Amino acid sequence: MYLPQEIIRKKRDGHELSAEEINFFIQGVAKDTVSEGQIAAFAMTIFFNEMTMPERIALTCAMRDSGMVIDWSHMNFGGPIVDKHSTGGVGDVTSLMLGPMIAACGGFVPMISGRGLGHTGGTLDKLESIPGYNITPTNDVFGEVTKEAGVAIIGQTGDLAPADKRVYATRDITATVDNISLITASILSKKLAAGLESLVMDVKVGSGAFMPTYEASEELANSIVAVANGAGTKTTAILTDMNQVLASSAGNAVEVREAVQFLTGEYRNPRLYAVTMALCSEMLVLAKLAEDTEQAEAMLNEVLDNGKAAECFGKMVKGLGGPADFVENYDNYLEKAEIIKPVFADAEGIVSAMDTRAIGMAVVGMGGGRRVATDAIDYAVGFDQFIRLGETANQGKPLAMIHARNEAQWQEAANALKAAITVSDEPYTETPCVYRHIRAEDLA
Repeated sequence: MYLPQEIIRKKRDGHELSAEEINFFIQGVAKDTVSEGQIAAFAMTIFFNEMTMPERIALTCAMRDSGMVIDWSHMNFGGPIVDKHSTGGVGDVTSLMLGPMIAACGGFVPMISGRGLGHTGGTLDKLESIPGYNITPTNDVFGEVTKEAGVAIIGQTGDLAPADKRVYATRDITATVDNISLITASILSKKLAAGLESLVMDVKVGSGAFMPTYEASEELANSIVAVANGAGTKTTAILTDMNQVLASSAGNAVEVREAVQFLTGEYRNPRLYAVTMALCSEMLVLAKLAEDTEQAEAMLNEVLDNGKAAECFGKMVKGLGGPADFVENYDNYLEKAEIIKPVFADAEGIVSAMDTRAIGMAVVGMGGGRRVATDAIDYAVGFDQFIRLGETANQGKPLAMIHARNEAQWQEAANALKAAITVSDEPYTETPCVYRHIRAEDLA
């Protein structure tokens, strides 16, 4: 029998906690026998003293096991169960293409996603711009759609990693959010509770990233790969660029429109294609659906070209309550803003930098995200046809098209966008879309 305060004292004094002590504390969090004050003290001791890798693995497993851990064995999927998670970005719509692409190649993707957080867009908010799409189905429906379509993207249910919910809420109000050990456990506990066999982690780098520097992003990626593999789930992290909006759009309905156009071949942004292919090909190799990256890319291009990936997306939408003909007639279903017109730079020049975080906050400012949890989302507003770094902005090439409800909102968004995008005579040095892969063997 342990006492929560003695566990806190031990960590406070710089000693390593045992897996049993960590498990006892987290079980107490889930059962409400550990107080909010004790959670705050526990988080603060970790913030100042950090955790060893065995402690991080124990914390992640304890939080994963604090609620239901999904077991898919009774579903007889007939293929590997794989997923990806992103640290979040602006115009990061990869999940909507990636899930169906993997499904069309023989994988099964039961993806539990989140809402927008701060400047980052949320996959659930995007999907809810599709009329009728249900992000909170029963577990039976979740399993059935995953089996039938190969992919189902839904929201987190209360019985998955409930300890994380309490710990995160306390971290949020005690300045202990930005700690690698706690971030790692929070991300992975929810993902690993979904019963995955393998996971690819998309860790963003740059002005729109969750982590402030490349070094911090790399440190988080290393931690996630070590902990997830230590917890028994094959995991690779890929560092990808977020120094500019990833897709050509940022918003909810506008990003869903771009995702469908990507799947059908109507339009594919080259950077979005590069990042999506990197993530998908790593997922196929990890899941042993492809021998190597070259074979994986050939498989992925085939399911894009023959329409199988788009078909899987359509089956998912229909299975979760959306229109049966959504892929064919998406424009009839997605809400549109009253004003759609371009914003131009004040002077001609090369686009040399983007404050991607500020662009994300401009979407929030239009109502496309939340300032507080209770805010309603306006699915129609946002930006599309974004200019890219290195391109020349002039009267023939706008910074973006703004989708706004009225002239005042359009003007406010235009001002925000012009302030966030640097146009100058300076030459632009291109950054890669994908910086590096971090695999378990790289950490050995």
